[in-house]
Amino acid sequence: MARPRKPLLSRERIIETAGALVDAEGLSAVSTRRLAAELGVSGPSLYNHFRTKDEILEAVADAVSARVDLSMFAEGDGRDWRTALHDWAVSYRAALADHPRLVPVLAVGPGRRPAGLRVADAVFGAMVRAGWPPAQATHIGALMRYFITGSALGSFARGFVDDATAYDPADYPHLGQAHLLAERQRQVDEGAFETGLRALLDGLSLQYERYASAPASAPAPTTAGTTLRPAPKRP
Repeated sequence: MARPRKPLLSRERIIETAGALVDAEGLSAVSTRRLAAELGVSGPSLYNHFRTKDEILEAVADAVSARVDLSMFAEGDGRDWRTALHDWAVSYRAALADHPRLVPVLAVGPGRRPAGLRVADAVFGAMVRAGWPPAQATHIGALMRYFITGSALGSFARGFVDDATAYDPADYPHLGQAHLLAERQRQVDEGAFETGLRALLDGLSLQYERYASAPASAPAPTTAGTTLRPAPKRP
């Protein structure tokens, strides 16, 4: 039997092609008609794998989540909770920074996406094992997602043009070097992320010490199936 001229259509090919379109042109570029044309197939054939365009975008987002390193949360890994959060955050941001136009989909939350749910499960489980109250572990997972997705949505450095005349000292006396930021984008943006991440983890470490030193009390049930402890008193 002769081989088909083009590779058979598969979920993987659709996801890869849709991801490339998002990276190159943005979320609005993805449509079933455009994907069919890019893949050299008829439009209806896509429905054998995905029911809607939104399902395709969800699958693309999940493929990005699957690239996030979760090894630091494995039992027996040896890293403390702070180091694990740091290393995971760096890996997560790197995955998102490679696909900034997809971040709005990822920022909504994991929904039913398997890889996204594994990320949420790993973070929550690791924080609870480390001694965080379940409700606070949930807050930490949410906080980290806000911070990481926000940092990947855009570039602070690229927000400035590389024209020194754009920043007249008479109007902007402190922006004399702002035109240099664009050419140093990676250094500036990664440095800002590390600065914010360290500050965030420093704050969480202080909270952790307070939880560890707080007297034990009976847990109160919540509708989410987690438990809450009384907030520690500020010194």
